Amino acid sequence: MIQASIITIGDEILIGQIVDTNSSHIATALEEAGVKVRRMLSISDKNAEIKDILLKELSDSDIVISTGGLGPTKDDITKEALFQLSGSSDWTEHPGQMEMVKAILKSRGLDTLKSNRAQALVPDKAEVIVNKLGTAPIMVFRAVQGKGTLYSLPGVPHEAVGAIPDIIADIRAHFSLAEILHRNVMVYGIAESALSELIAPWEDALPADMHLAYLPNTLTGIRLRLSVYGNDKEEENARAEAQIAALKDILGDKIYALKDSTMEEAIGELLIAKGKTLSAAESCTGGEIAHMITTVAGSSAYFLGSVTSYAISVKEKVLGVPHALIEEKGVVSSEVAAAMAEGVRRLTGSDYAVATTGLAGPGGDDVNPVGTVWIGVAGPNGTTTEKHCFKSDRKRNIQRFAATALNALRLMVLNG
Repeated sequence: MIQASIITIGDEILIGQIVDTNSSHIATALEEAGVKVRRMLSISDKNAEIKDILLKELSDSDIVISTGGLGPTKDDITKEALFQLSGSSDWTEHPGQMEMVKAILKSRGLDTLKSNRAQALVPDKAEVIVNKLGTAPIMVFRAVQGKGTLYSLPGVPHEAVGAIPDIIADIRAHFSLAEILHRNVMVYGIAESALSELIAPWEDALPADMHLAYLPNTLTGIRLRLSVYGNDKEEENARAEAQIAALKDILGDKIYALKDSTMEEAIGELLIAKGKTLSAAESCTGGEIAHMITTVAGSSAYFLGSVTSYAISVKEKVLGVPHALIEEKGVVSSEVAAAMAEGVRRLTGSDYAVATTGLAGPGGDDVNPVGTVWIGVAGPNGTTTEKHCFKSDRKRNIQRFAATALNALRLMVLNG
């Protein structure tokens, strides 16, 4: 299998000034293309270190992808290091990248300065893939000092990520890649350890050429990625389908999607398929549920609106939650969560409604510890509530409250 290393260049990464997100996007794309990532490294803006580490990785890997250090300022020294490493003897201006530099600057109302023109200069041993999103070119050096192929990408995240399709296309054109089929199963409502135990007999029985990865996420639950290594895609897909069918028998409605998806996308598809609408009433989540739902394109087809009823007065005056109920049961209670869901459903005329009331932190109260949430879901066949308690910081608690509320909603719509 073709192997690759990913190198991020920049002192700003090493001191924690910025977070390296480029490597994860690049690694995911390489894996999906059939390239095994063997190492990721972050290194400083030092000429000798850049050359030494890139050469070492080129000796150990077929492909090295580096990001960073291609800007117009004095601390951007990667291009000079690549000039030396590749044994180049001159600089050439790449016409395609120069046109892109001029177009980008013109669109911003800026003149083309000498430092901007320098962006389009590349070592004569480099092949260029025009960067359509920025001024720094994407450079390719093949058989560097008789070793692997080096791809040099800008470090700006949207430019690096935007370059990935072109990089993968070039890799496919120059390397014979193994065929890898990836199938994703999205699971929610079970801890990773419990999930692992539950599906252990199924996982242990997987054929040797199939690999299962657990990819947990606060908002999306656990993505199970089943990878099949082989050459016949049709046969691989049929075998994977048989394994997923067996997995569905074990997990049932804990599975919310059979593709890499989000809970809000799955709910949207479910509501559209059933021709139903949704509204939300949020207290402790402060609009997070509405935000998640409306990030999905086309959500206006089923999402009618929401009420962020943070104050007790809004719960009472807008949602119609009885004052006596709050006095008797407390704001964070099953009864108030149910009344909020029913109130916003009545207010908007939606088929379904979801509500949250809880304590995200940092403090709790005499009855409920920090991290407590009551979720109410109302629909044509009645109202249900459920209580959860999470042990995270305020921001993560809010995210988990919202995701868990959406899952409760999904189950009601699914089984309604």
